[in-house]
Amino acid sequence: MTLQEKVETKLGFLIVLSIIVILWGGLAQIVPLFFQKSTTEPVAGLKPYTALQLAGRDIYIREGCVGCHSQMIRPFRAETERYGHYSVAGEFVYDRPFLWGSKRTGPDLHRVGERYSDDWHRVHLINPRDVVPESIMPSYPWLEENQLDNSSIQDKMRALMIVGTPYTEKDIKEAPAKLEGVTELDALITYLQSLGTKIKVRR
Repeated sequence: MTLQEKVETKLGFLIVLSIIVILWGGLAQIVPLFFQKSTTEPVAGLKPYTALQLAGRDIYIREGCVGCHSQMIRPFRAETERYGHYSVAGEFVYDRPFLWGSKRTGPDLHRVGERYSDDWHRVHLINPRDVVPESIMPSYPWLEENQLDNSSIQDKMRALMIVGTPYTEKDIKEAPAKLEGVTELDALITYLQSLGTKIKVRR
């Protein structure tokens, strides 16, 4: 009986060996990334999300935007010609969770920041067909009516501090006041306008 036959006929042994191989392969791929500066250091000028941007990001997640829009431009000409400079790891250092996505019912949004005015985003979110007649994106009129809830922003920022986001106690203390009197629509637009702005791209 060959070694292969011995392994394949003993289920417990096969399972143990499979786990060892998977663990070794995973470690070999993942561990080196922690020592590559390009994947662990922020790009020049990158700062953690402000309280308002962070709140807008939560609304982006809540409304399921990532289900139709990705936030990662691949390094292929077809993508960079349409969306701009490809995404680099240092841009996502403060993103938790990542919102790269894989579905593109709508366009990639990673370089959407500062591409359109706040007013354009406002109209587009309330009724997308007012600015893009062929759009199949749903409307989000309630975001203009809903006041932003600031009750949990400090807890969120403290949780992000634990995993390495460099907020200060001053940032956390001032956060609730910066969200007072702000609508969910304002917060979402502020978040969208921050996306991908640290690497200058050709418009």
